[in-house]
Amino acid sequence: MAKRQKISVRDFSDEYDDFEDAYYEKRSAKPKPKKASAGLIHGVITRTRGHHFDVRVTTSHGGHQMRLCQVRGRLRQEKNRDTLIAVGDRVWVQPEGKDKGLIETVDERQSVLSRQRAGVSIPAEDVILANPDQLLAVFSIRDPEPHLRMVDRFLVIAEANKLPALICVNKIDLTGVDFARQVFGLYEEIGYPVIYASATTTAGIQELGKLLTDRITVVAGPSGVGKSSLINAIHPDLHLETGELRDFMGKGKHTTRAAHLLPLPFGEETYIADTPGIRELGLYDIDPEELGFYFKEFEPYINQCRYPDCTHDHEPGCAVRAALEAGRISPQRYASYLRLLHGEEE
Repeated sequence: MAKRQKISVRDFSDEYDDFEDAYYEKRSAKPKPKKASAGLIHGVITRTRGHHFDVRVTTSHGGHQMRLCQVRGRLRQEKNRDTLIAVGDRVWVQPEGKDKGLIETVDERQSVLSRQRAGVSIPAEDVILANPDQLLAVFSIRDPEPHLRMVDRFLVIAEANKLPALICVNKIDLTGVDFARQVFGLYEEIGYPVIYASATTTAGIQELGKLLTDRITVVAGPSGVGKSSLINAIHPDLHLETGELRDFMGKGKHTTRAAHLLPLPFGEETYIADTPGIRELGLYDIDPEELGFYFKEFEPYINQCRYPDCTHDHEPGCAVRAALEAGRISPQRYASYLRLLHGEEE
């Protein structure tokens, strides 16, 4: 088997300010939609309803309106094995009546959260969410206790989908930021930005708000960590009830993987997105010899292993295990890697 090429992953700076200024300055420069023609209006798919789609369109007065849209017949004829239209797609709509329309064209996707389509033996992409800008993993330092193996799983999902990831640690008012850094500092060392926040004291809220503004953010995290409270702290006029993000995003309803975008009233293109099955996403198509590429700290060593298909578990001449023994890889992260490698997920 030929040695796998090193995956191209954006290099996050260890310094948060460098990350924010350099990385997001480029990321926020989204391609402008093409000029409207023949009365078409531009919008974003926020939800799928069978053969119909909720589209949030921009009105002539600069506001927004929801339209229930179908796909133009000739566009449906272009469909192949891959997903034709997904939540997050930017589309052009021919208005019909006061609140309906026909989707005429779909803009080119800039990124995707996707997986291999189930039940299809040949390559076929099942797009869960189109055009996400980042994944935000939200955990609390207390009540509930942080589940770091779940953090690792979400980061693998992000890396497998080439999706930038950041971590928000909420409720630092319960322990202090120094204790929180003892728990989550290893992720900063790897290169992931970590925001230490408190919805109660508003610590870290301004930083978090800046990172969400004008981006589609996939939110992941267990219940009870304070996602709704964090959003309320960023924009108090929103008045989300505790747990409302959980209810909105369909937690517990695992019969569908359909995403749903929630527009937030700060920033022109600010959305929060989740998929009911995000815990099952991302690892479906990863071969054992590929998993190591999604642990960023393994990357400098993978191509130094004696065997090109090394699983970094037991093989002699493994450069990853040598780095582990030399203290350059966290034993905690390596243990998490082994659990994922052997399917021993919690």
